[in-house]
Amino acid sequence: MNVLARRRFVAVAMLVFLASVIVTCAMHVSMSWMNPLPMPGGWMLSPTFTPMCGRTWLRAAAAFIGMWIAMMTAMMLPSFAPLLWRYRAADVRRSWRMTAGYAFVWTMTGVAAFVLGAIFTEVVTRAPVIARCVPFASGAVVSMAGMLHCSTWRARLLARCHDMRSAWRDGVRLGLHCVYCCAGLTATLFVFGVMDLLAMALVTLAITAERLLPSFKRVPQVIGIVLVMLGFVLIVDSVITR
Repeated sequence: MNVLARRRFVAVAMLVFLASVIVTCAMHVSMSWMNPLPMPGGWMLSPTFTPMCGRTWLRAAAAFIGMWIAMMTAMMLPSFAPLLWRYRAADVRRSWRMTAGYAFVWTMTGVAAFVLGAIFTEVVTRAPVIARCVPFASGAVVSMAGMLHCSTWRARLLARCHDMRSAWRDGVRLGLHCVYCCAGLTATLFVFGVMDLLAMALVTLAITAERLLPSFKRVPQVIGIVLVMLGFVLIVDSVITR
């Protein structure tokens, strides 16, 4: 019976994952027709955080939150599913509450991301001096994300992502730990484009690898070093192209 339940769980998880990938790709295609704006400093500003093309702020926010939920489901489910199964095996009802708490935290993170993205867009469109600094700042953000990835503080947060305690409150707690733990990778994703499919795929692989391969304790350090090097490349490129 347990084997049958496990197979059903895996099948449902795979269907949800595939559905979220399809929705993410569809939204990527639908948003790709919105041309980015050329900015001082030689970079392009995505219209994701603006009510362009006749959209209202409410429509822009709803589109982003919908995309965020689909994207985060695709990115986090591979690493979240094993923990969810252990929780479900212990108590089905509590597993639903834990999932709801976890999803709530990531959804609120998406709301915060849209607000910050809208503020950032408003600032750089009104202040060309700040806009010119964005390429350099992007490299700095990626490098700092890599350094954060290698820190002991972040290692402790990653360890807590494997913990399992109790229902809604534990889902919220786990979600907060994962948000903090993924802060560097999430920031990197925004640098390269929140709707960039390659960036999403690489971040998903990184998140999944460091959670499902706990025996390989150097995975987070390797990812962090790669981010630091990539950040320096972006910084050098921003200085050379000025």
